[in-house]
Amino acid sequence: MPALSEKIMFPGSQGHLLAARLERPTGPAKATAIFAHCFTCSKDVFAASRIARELADRGIAVLRFDFTGLGMSEGDFGNTNFSSNVQDLLAAADYLRAQGQAPEVLIGHSLGGAAVLAAAGDIPEVKAVATIAAPSDAAHAITHFAAHVDQIRATGEAEVTLAGRQFRIKKQLLDDLEAASFHHRIATMHKALLIFHAPTDATVGIENASAIFLAAKHPKSFISLDGADHLLSRREDAIYVADVLSAWASRYIGADAASAKTAPEATAEGHVSVSETGASRLQQEVNAGGQRFLADEPASVGGGATGPTPYDLVAAGLGACTSMTIRLYADRKNIPLDHVEVLVSHEKRHMADCLDCEKNDAARIDHFDRTLRLTGDLTEEQRQSLTAIAERCPVHRTLEKGAKVVTKLEPSAR
Repeated sequence: MPALSEKIMFPGSQGHLLAARLERPTGPAKATAIFAHCFTCSKDVFAASRIARELADRGIAVLRFDFTGLGMSEGDFGNTNFSSNVQDLLAAADYLRAQGQAPEVLIGHSLGGAAVLAAAGDIPEVKAVATIAAPSDAAHAITHFAAHVDQIRATGEAEVTLAGRQFRIKKQLLDDLEAASFHHRIATMHKALLIFHAPTDATVGIENASAIFLAAKHPKSFISLDGADHLLSRREDAIYVADVLSAWASRYIGADAASAKTAPEATAEGHVSVSETGASRLQQEVNAGGQRFLADEPASVGGGATGPTPYDLVAAGLGACTSMTIRLYADRKNIPLDHVEVLVSHEKRHMADCLDCEKNDAARIDHFDRTLRLTGDLTEEQRQSLTAIAERCPVHRTLEKGAKVVTKLEPSAR
C-alpha cells in the first residue's frame, strides 16, 4: 500500500507559516523523522520527496518542509540565513512534539545536512541523525554565489541566479554562513550519526564527509554513494539511501520485532477497523477490505480536514451502492447505459448530533438527497426504470429500515 501524504502548515522561527508534507505509513509508525532540504531547494525536490515516501513505506513517518521564504512557505528568503534554518528545524520539532510525534530521526540533504547537525543537540527526542552530501562548514554554501560576494559586501545585497531561479542574497546571510560553526555541536550532540556521500560529488566534495566523520563521536557510520550525483537525481540512489537509512535507524529507534508496534491485522470481508492515528485530535485510519485511508472532521469542529467525515462515508456508501446497483441492472437488462454518477448530500451537521448523544435519544430524521446522472442513448422509460432500481440499493434499504448496533468491549490485555 502506498504511504499516506498529508499537507501541513506550521509556524516557523520568524512567525511565518511553513508549508510541509507528512508522509505516513499505512500502519502505525515506528518513528517520526524530519527531512531538511538543500540550499534554495524545497521540500518537493526529488531526493526529499522520494526518500520520504520510501521511508514511509518502511514504517517511518517523515515530515519534509520548506524553509522560510522557499517553496510554498511564507516569508522572504532574503531575510533568512543558516541560523534561521536551524531555528525552523526546531520549530518543526516543536510542531511534531505538540502532535505527540516528537522526531526521533533527523535527515538533512546538502546544507540541510549541516542544519540538522547544528540542531540535533537541541531536540532531546532525536536518537539518530543522517546527512546526505552535507558540507562540513556552512560557509560552503557561499560557493553557489561566489561571483557576487564583492557586490554583496559593497552594496549589502545582490540578485543571484541559483538553479535557474532568482534569489536576493543579503550581507547578513553571507556573514551568518561565515560565522556559523557547528563542529563542536557534532562532537557533543550524543546521537548516532550516518553519513551518506558520493566520492565524485562535484558540488560538495568527499572531504566534507571526512571532516564530519572525524568530528563526530561514536556511534558513527559512513556509506559511499558510488556513482550518485549531489542531488540524488536517480531514483535508484534515493531508494538505496532509504533502504540503508531505515535498516540503520531501526537499531536506535527500537524498530526490531521485539519492540515495534504491530500493524493492524487485515480485515475480513464485512469487517472494518478504525483507529486513531495520533497525528491530530480526531484523525482516524480506516482499514476496510484491505484498503486504508483517513477519516477526519472539518477544522471548524476541531478536526484537521485530512479525510472524509463519518457522515461523508455514510453518504459515500449510499452513492457507491446506488451506482453499482444501477450498473448491474443495466447490464442485465441490456440497457445502453454509458456512465452513471450519483451525487449525495446530507442535511444535518454531524457534530451537533453528538453533543448530548448519551442523554438525548430524541428521534431526528437524517435526510439524504440523491441525484442520478445517467448518460447513454436511453429512452425515458429506461431512465425511469434505472431510477426506480436505485430505490432497491441495499444500503438505501438499510438506511430506510434502520439497523441494530451491538457494542462489545474487548477484554483487557492485562
